[in-house]
This record gives sequence, C-alpha cells and structure tokens, in this order.
Amino acid sequence: MDGFWRNGAAMARILVINPNCSGDCSAGIDAAIAPFRFAGGPKLEVATLAEGPPAIYSWRDWHAVVEPMCRLISDEPADAYVIACASDPGIEAARAVTDRPVFGVFRSAVVAAVARAERFGVIAIVEASKARHMLALRAMGLADRLAAEVALNVTMETLLDAELARARLIAAGRELAAAGAGAVVLGCTGMAHHRAAIADAVGLPVIEPCQAGVLAAIGAVVGG
Repeated sequence: MDGFWRNGAAMARILVINPNCSGDCSAGIDAAIAPFRFAGGPKLEVATLAEGPPAIYSWRDWHAVVEPMCRLISDEPADAYVIACASDPGIEAARAVTDRPVFGVFRSAVVAAVARAERFGVIAIVEASKARHMLALRAMGLADRLAAEVALNVTMETLLDAELARARLIAAGRELAAAGAGAVVLGCTGMAHHRAAIADAVGLPVIEPCQAGVLAAIGAVVGG
C-alpha cells in the first residue's frame, strides 16, 4: 500500500471548487478537508470562482456559475474535481468538459448519510435551496429517504460567524431528529465549522458535504 501511494496517488491532484466568490467560505472548506491531507496522498487544492456570487441562494445563482466553473475545469487539469456547493451546481455540464470524475458535495453527503441511517435530514441555508436538493435526491432515487429539511434563511456571512448561527443550527438538527432523521446533512459549505457542535448537541452523525466529496474523490483516485 505504501508503494502504491508513492507511485500512484502521490502525484494526484484533486481540485475542490468553491463556486461562490467568498474567500472566507473557501478558507472554511480548506479547513474542513485539512484532515484528509497526508504524506504520500493526493494533493488537495481549493479554488475560489472569482466570477461567482457571494453565495448560491437562488436558481439564478446556480445557473450563473455553470459556465465559468466549466472554464475553470477546462483550464485546470486535475485527477478529480469536487464542486463545493451543497446545491451541486452544474455537475452535469462539468462532467461534459472533462474525462476525470466530478463529484458534487451534496450527492456525496447523501451517500454518506444513507450509509449511516435509513432516513436523513438536511439543514439548508435558505428556503430556495430545498428545490435544488430535491432535484438531486430525485436524480439519485433517494427522495423517499429524506425525513425532513429545515431552512435557516440566513446569509453566508451569518453562517461563517463562529457563534451567530450556532444555536439555530443546533435547533434545526434537533428538529430533524424529531422528524425521524438518523443522520444530518449540512446543506451549505458555510456550515462546516459548526459540524462537531451540532453532532454533540443532537447526538446524530452529522455529514459535512465537502469532507464527503473529498473522500469520494480520494477513493476514485486510489481506485484508478
């Protein structure tokens, strides 16, 4: 195994793309995936889409990032790509411009959640996120495994603050548990630094989507 890593995945590059323009959000993504950087493993890089909005709140935001994100993928060779937004914007288009695997973090997080529990819940940043999440769940054939979804209706700036959204996130997690969820998916990358606190307070597995996406990408690189 050591030899495989040195000769195989050691030089591999996984590009994690934040499709919004928030440097603070990218920093949070980078911190979330830091535990998966290890000697001899794939190189994990986080790119911020300069043309992106401050956050993906609406379908208009979702569609607006598709073309610049595809250009970034075309211009930045990597062994795997991770779209680090829990609405998985443009994943089909991204897969059409590269022969390398492209992972959406929401889809990856759902796969991780259903491996842990029969039913799961999602915490969304805004109400409008629910339709995009449901689109992905229907495409995966897993819509019936969703116990409930709770929207916070806050800004990215609020989520990125260490304390402002913490109580609301915990309350949302408890609401999902009461609805029958056996695992919780964080439905926005800006929630990453709250994961441990929510898990401790709610007592359920809490899936951080960027971590789930990067783990899937590492598996793809290792598996060849």
